[in-house]
Amino acid sequence: MASATYETRLFINNEYVSAKSSETLSLTNPFDGSKIDAAVEVAGEEDVDLAVSAAQAAFKSGPWSTYTGSQRAKCMLKFADLIDANAAKLAELDSIAMGAPTAIGAGFLIPAAAAAFRYYAGWADKIEGESFGADDGTYKIVRHEPLGVCAGIAPWNAPILYVGWKIAPAVAAGNTYIFKSSEKSPLSALVLGNLVIEAGFPPGVIQFISGGGKTGGLLASHMKISKISFTGSTFTGKIVQKLALESNMKSCTLELGGKSPALVFADANIPNAVGSTADGFLLNSGQVCVAGSRLFVEESIAPAFIEAVKERFTTISSTLGADPRTGTTMHGPVADEAQFNRVMSYIDLGKEFSAPVVGGNRKGDKGFFIEPTLFVNPDRKGKVFNEEIFGPVLSIVTFKTEEEAIELANDTVTGLSASVYTSDITRALRVSAKIDSGNVSINAPHFPNQQVPFGGFKESGNGKELGKYGLQSYMRTKTVLIK
Repeated sequence: MASATYETRLFINNEYVSAKSSETLSLTNPFDGSKIDAAVEVAGEEDVDLAVSAAQAAFKSGPWSTYTGSQRAKCMLKFADLIDANAAKLAELDSIAMGAPTAIGAGFLIPAAAAAFRYYAGWADKIEGESFGADDGTYKIVRHEPLGVCAGIAPWNAPILYVGWKIAPAVAAGNTYIFKSSEKSPLSALVLGNLVIEAGFPPGVIQFISGGGKTGGLLASHMKISKISFTGSTFTGKIVQKLALESNMKSCTLELGGKSPALVFADANIPNAVGSTADGFLLNSGQVCVAGSRLFVEESIAPAFIEAVKERFTTISSTLGADPRTGTTMHGPVADEAQFNRVMSYIDLGKEFSAPVVGGNRKGDKGFFIEPTLFVNPDRKGKVFNEEIFGPVLSIVTFKTEEEAIELANDTVTGLSASVYTSDITRALRVSAKIDSGNVSINAPHFPNQQVPFGGFKESGNGKELGKYGLQSYMRTKTVLIK
């Protein structure tokens, strides 16, 4: 049954239904540690099969299978408007579940999801093919076709954002979609079922289910799902890829972890660089895959720069503890107790080598707030410097030359994003070309834009989301030869 306050059921075939599984998720509000009165129902094998069957029917024989690109776009544009209209409600649900400030959710992340639907709606009637003349006696046609039933597994740090990134390109291409939000933040996605109906999507086109790793595994290994898109840790991404390969060799897009570098050269606009690398890093309490958690600063400006970052961290720390649901709160807690313990364990490891120059402690006596923490020249071989922490822990290391900075930036197994701060455009282009990362921003923290592809190198995953590349990842290419 649905909670009196929160929608907790599964959304399958344009209906809210109780899960066949008896398992439920237990949620805690990270602001104060209180239990959330929402027993979110977990999709088991039978539930996943039902969702896949509905998606398959919609793709093969339902009204959706006959929709033109402009008809698909009409539903998508309406859905985007509805997301915007419900942004405050959606942001509050995310804040309750994982602590994100509603000001960030409603003002930035959720509108970005709506923007993705509008962007891909523009592509829906522009999917072109190719043809080649019959100079050799054969007329040749190249077709780009939808894959069929697709599925997405989202992380907990920005649930609605990934609805836009994953579902929008898929349905623009004519696919159907099953979306599983994280077990840490499932509340907002479940509300979207009503918006799917109101937007005019036929049954089975977009479905929302909840659950943890087991449910995700059912999607990744399902023989009738043609593609899986996963965002999360490198460790889990490897499991998803293995399940996809060993089942039906389904297509896989993996946007995985990062230990992203930020390079600050002496000729940079220092106030901008400080704000971007300090305040920008602490967006969503550092729980952002593209966060520049390794900060490299040119030696000649390092003392003053470090002091400026310390000042920003101290100022932000003084604001911690406020309810993230108030419109003026910009920094909240980490997602839950497990994440709090994980981040604090990294801080404790860092302290074994050297004390942080600021932060390093729990903030307050309730909830899961952690002081913004800064390590200067930490152990280069240690976990704090080399592993993704996914929390408000920043490391600063100095460099002397451009070549050294590039070497430091690339000395990681991941390659998701990077940022370069300099007033020299020639240097910016030269350094960005040499950084082994899928995404580089100049004089700003990196945040993806729907017009261009987003995806990492090395252990940060494979495939691309956003831009025309994101659309292409939800299509297959067929050659037709006419003699």
